[in-house]
Amino acid sequence: MGYTRLFEPGRIGRLEIRNRIVMTAMGCSLAESTGEAGARMIKYYADRARGGAGLIITEITRVDDETGVGTPNQLSVTNTHMIAQLHRLVEAVHAYDTKLFVQLHHPGNQTPSRLIGGKQPVSASDVTCRVIGEQPRPLTTEEVEAMVKKFVTGAVIAQKAGVDGVEIHAAHGYLVSQFLSPYTNKREDKYGRSFEGRLRFITEIIMGIKAYCGPNYPISVRMNGNDYLPGGIDDEEGIKIAQYLEKLGISCINVSCGMYDSGSTIIEPSFYEEGWKRHLGANIRKAVSIPVIAVDNIKHPAFAEQMLEEGNCDFVGIARGFLADADWGVKARQGKDRLLRKCLGCMECFRILNDGLPLGCTLNPVLGREFEYGDEKLVRNGEGRTVAVIGGGPAGMQAAITLAKRGFRTVLFEKEDKLGGTANLAAIPPNKGMISEFVETMAAQMEEAGVEVKLGCEGTVDAVRTAGAEAVFLATGGKPSVPAFPGIERAVTAEDVLAGRAEIKGNDIVVVGGGVTGLETAETYAPGRNVKVVEMLDKVGGNLYPSITMHLVTEIKKAGGDVLTGKALVEVTETGVKVKDTKTEEITELPADTVILAMGVRPSRPGAEELAGEFGDNLICVGDASSTGQIYDALHSAYDKAFVYSAR
Repeated sequence: MGYTRLFEPGRIGRLEIRNRIVMTAMGCSLAESTGEAGARMIKYYADRARGGAGLIITEITRVDDETGVGTPNQLSVTNTHMIAQLHRLVEAVHAYDTKLFVQLHHPGNQTPSRLIGGKQPVSASDVTCRVIGEQPRPLTTEEVEAMVKKFVTGAVIAQKAGVDGVEIHAAHGYLVSQFLSPYTNKREDKYGRSFEGRLRFITEIIMGIKAYCGPNYPISVRMNGNDYLPGGIDDEEGIKIAQYLEKLGISCINVSCGMYDSGSTIIEPSFYEEGWKRHLGANIRKAVSIPVIAVDNIKHPAFAEQMLEEGNCDFVGIARGFLADADWGVKARQGKDRLLRKCLGCMECFRILNDGLPLGCTLNPVLGREFEYGDEKLVRNGEGRTVAVIGGGPAGMQAAITLAKRGFRTVLFEKEDKLGGTANLAAIPPNKGMISEFVETMAAQMEEAGVEVKLGCEGTVDAVRTAGAEAVFLATGGKPSVPAFPGIERAVTAEDVLAGRAEIKGNDIVVVGGGVTGLETAETYAPGRNVKVVEMLDKVGGNLYPSITMHLVTEIKKAGGDVLTGKALVEVTETGVKVKDTKTEEITELPADTVILAMGVRPSRPGAEELAGEFGDNLICVGDASSTGQIYDALHSAYDKAFVYSAR
């Protein structure tokens, strides 16, 4: 379909933007250790410019090296040494007629001391961020005045590098937000006490930028429409702040919400609906005359078009959508929505960043590695030679797409009558419907790439030989781990329950295993039943992002269930399970009519021995068939091995 509003030009101040798509700021940790924009960061942003963003706002960009470090390998505008590389970034983005803003940022109390050389974090007041857990010291009046100059210096450096404008990050509970919000600003000097006092810090920053960069240099302010915290900025206060900022002569307002202390409202996991906060941008847009950018958890181009048609904003902010698929804008413009990998809301990107690593994405194995693994780096030497892929789950589909792009005739065998593998089961729990869309997108991408798909066809040696394959990618997934505990035959696996192959009997249910599968299975079947999750470790969720784990546990308990940690399975009895406390070694029995095992997965390689005899080193295992993990691991494993494949 055509998206008329999405692709009409717009203006921010005197700046013309080619469409209404803004890639809003997201930390990527792709800068050099010096804070400069190196080749990897330039390639990352250039790909999103090529992919259809009309305006790109950089990741949080440091203005203060002493107390203002937000992430490792963070972009910086703290001194003139940054200008040359930042200019190269500008040139790379401008090549696609995309505009670039630099987001000026200081984390305040929302950074740990380990990132700032052990120094105590600073803030407007001594209010501790509960997530970071380190009490900050309030900046003195003189230090605030000096900090204003650092923000202004950052803007001057950006302008000298040719950057089209700057954005002041005054949202999400970072330093400027800490001055704006009554939740964090308890000051008694000129930077506190009243509404005007709380806004004095940002006022001086804006006036300073105008004085040094000129009155027409575009300034965006990212602000909270609501802090979602008692005593913080509410909807009414957000509108008042926006109107005040407009009077200062800024060029646009970028509406978001939340602080670290308000949990998942900043970056929404899968259980938030698309457009859940649209009212924030809409209310501010009605109250001001300058353009409004709004982030609304948008996943689909059709929904972005709807946001514009309804007048919720002037520009749509697409953030993680551009992580999952760098070509979000191009595919929308071309009407290729079905080929667009849409963000799952799994929060893997933030889990990876929190581990101190460069940005990554479950659905995009190239993200953060564009410089080394981008499509243009694929060696297209397949020359029509045939490669077989056995298994139509995520790993198999990704391997097939990558091989086909390299010019191989790719034949995929799937023994079931549909694609997706265990991803189809992962889509069953509440709020996981985007996984079904992901499977559909992968199928469409295989069709686009010319992969020959054989459903209901097992990838035997004879079948693969008949296809004329020179190599086989084995993507047969994994199978549930069923340890040899006494009475284990009385239990059923989560996979069999979700697939409908096993029946849940009775009201008392015990799920053994508190990883993602166990928690989601418990959430699915908790309503109307007495469900208990038992986990031998001291915490559940494994590597899940904390907000998702918290949500799953909350939903289970809300339904009347419970989550028990430090409890190791001992035996499945006729009436329940025996578990041992890992600290006291006390054994207790929990009643259970049905015991569901979610104790991990091990590789499944049916026919591997016979295939190895035929293909030797040209039998390549990917996904769970190689090493078990999540969809992230499956896609990365498949992409990497298909990327480097050459006949041996």
